[in-house]
Amino acid sequence: MKYNIGLNHFEKILFQYWGFQKFRSIQEEIIQSVYDGHDTLALMPTGGGKSITFQVPALAKDGICVVVTPLIALMKDQVENLKKKGIKAVALHSGMNRHELEIALDNCAYGNYKFIYLSPERLGTELFRVRLQKLKVNLIAIDESHCISQWGYDFRPSYLKIADLRELLPTVPFLAVTATATPEVVDDIQRKLGFLEERVFRMSFERKNLIYLVRNVEDKNKHLLRIVQNIPGTGVVYVRNRMKTKEVATFLQKEGYSTDYYHAGLSSEIRNAKQDDWQNNRTRIIVSTNAFGMGIDKPDVRFVVHMDLPDSPEAYFQEAGRGGRDGKLAYAIMLFNNSDKTKIQQRIDTAFPEPDEIKRTYQALCSFLGVAYGGGKGEVYDFNLMDFASAFKLSSTKAYSSLKFLEREGYIELTDELDNPSRMIIIVDKNELYKYQVANSDMDGFIKLLLRNFAGLFSDYVRIDENYIAKLSGLPIAKVTENLLKLSKAKITNYIPRKKTPLIIFTEERLDEKNLLISKENYNDRKQRYLSRVNAMLSYAEGTTKCRSQSLLEYFGEKNAYRCGKCDVCTSRNELNMSKYQFDKILEKVKLSLLEKPYSIEELIDNISHPAERTTTVIRWLLDNSKIIKNNEGLLSWNK
Repeated sequence: MKYNIGLNHFEKILFQYWGFQKFRSIQEEIIQSVYDGHDTLALMPTGGGKSITFQVPALAKDGICVVVTPLIALMKDQVENLKKKGIKAVALHSGMNRHELEIALDNCAYGNYKFIYLSPERLGTELFRVRLQKLKVNLIAIDESHCISQWGYDFRPSYLKIADLRELLPTVPFLAVTATATPEVVDDIQRKLGFLEERVFRMSFERKNLIYLVRNVEDKNKHLLRIVQNIPGTGVVYVRNRMKTKEVATFLQKEGYSTDYYHAGLSSEIRNAKQDDWQNNRTRIIVSTNAFGMGIDKPDVRFVVHMDLPDSPEAYFQEAGRGGRDGKLAYAIMLFNNSDKTKIQQRIDTAFPEPDEIKRTYQALCSFLGVAYGGGKGEVYDFNLMDFASAFKLSSTKAYSSLKFLEREGYIELTDELDNPSRMIIIVDKNELYKYQVANSDMDGFIKLLLRNFAGLFSDYVRIDENYIAKLSGLPIAKVTENLLKLSKAKITNYIPRKKTPLIIFTEERLDEKNLLISKENYNDRKQRYLSRVNAMLSYAEGTTKCRSQSLLEYFGEKNAYRCGKCDVCTSRNELNMSKYQFDKILEKVKLSLLEKPYSIEELIDNISHPAERTTTVIRWLLDNSKIIKNNEGLLSWNK
């Protein structure tokens, strides 16, 4: 690979592995900060290039980077992408057994690996803590760092263990990255991670090419059809439940549009196929729950439609932000009506089961998994929510909400569905293997086929595909599986068959009902924060006076954000036949006057040193949008 003359050290790495000559926005400042050994917090919107900010400095230094992330699918995806670039990386997560973890950590210690990706619950294990001290760690990167804050919308107690790494690695800098953090969460992240000094790099969350629109419509399907007809290109339509994904997709298909549906209840093969068709433009529109999006980096999404109100501005911002990543014009459209308010109350009831119900769900879970009192700590269990809910006659949605509350209280961890392919390692040396082949001539050809087609079997767990082996060998799939199990039983290999399931990890031993504490304070506090975020989302949807972009940016702490001039609120102002500058100047004077004292319309027009016609237009608009109100005596005042 030839470098362009003039590229600095970081730019050479960027060019060598990613093919770019220049960094975007604040990326290089963040890289320099952690390279110089400073704890750093990076706030970058979805699609802003967060991973490069820890991958480049880690490659620029000797040693290995530890990356903590809660999203196992995304972790595995990033590791595969690094491997394709020739960078040695490994993922450690709850779906791996102890022997796999030991082999992976040994390889990191002696095999010139550059990245360990791991889920946060792994941090507290004795195995990891002991092995970590044998590694030359150059950086600890914390992805989705808002998860460490109880103020954040996705708090995970296991993230609190990250700060314990300070004791083991006191000189290693931390880089925390997130795409969604309010000002209080920004402060909390730094405090919880033990930053010695405040060091925050902010990329503006403003997306100038993304036009935010809210449409108050009764017939959402009809309006969706209009969007699909009028905006060319690919799109995502978000809905709240799995049944609705199929309903909306079928509606669009009947209207002649290439559409598919996606949700977490589908098998991983089906999900991957649907995602691949959409990514490669064989499907134009995907209708999905919020399960769709993590790790999706399709640049040419022209519209993102929300048919239902999201739970928070954070979730909405992330999902809407999947539009227009190529920098070209894209639309984020929310369809809203009064029935959404009724649905919100139902959602609150489902999201917050009563504490006694949460306790009953915990005891049912322990019985379902066969966890004895005082046992279970650190154990990992396969888990099927539908089987669990059915066995104990529970509502699956309320059971899920109860489990998520138990997770936030620190009793368990619940992973998303994990698709772990079959893996195998040879656990004898070459001489022992040869002796086995001689003594078991019927297995000789099968073993040779494995050695020819799967490299690295003596040193690491290698992914294998039973269907592929059957095709190569001409054996039935049942015989392939039988042979693999036979080798494992003979202690020639360790063979782990493919498994697809969510997992439950017990982070504490099983407690009896009186010792299982569901803090009323935590319960009420979380409910209040949830309501606050839902109300912020309602305020956004119902608002008719504040620019949509401005409203979102101010939620995330950008106080001096400008009006975008393109959203539905701004364009309604633009129809008043005056510039944004003229409108805002008159609005500011009207506001200052009315905050001082009430005026009649005539007095107010006389008090504002602008043409009467324009001032009247602005006053009329403010009255129509309830920014100013008129009392019984006809006097105007600012509606605070």
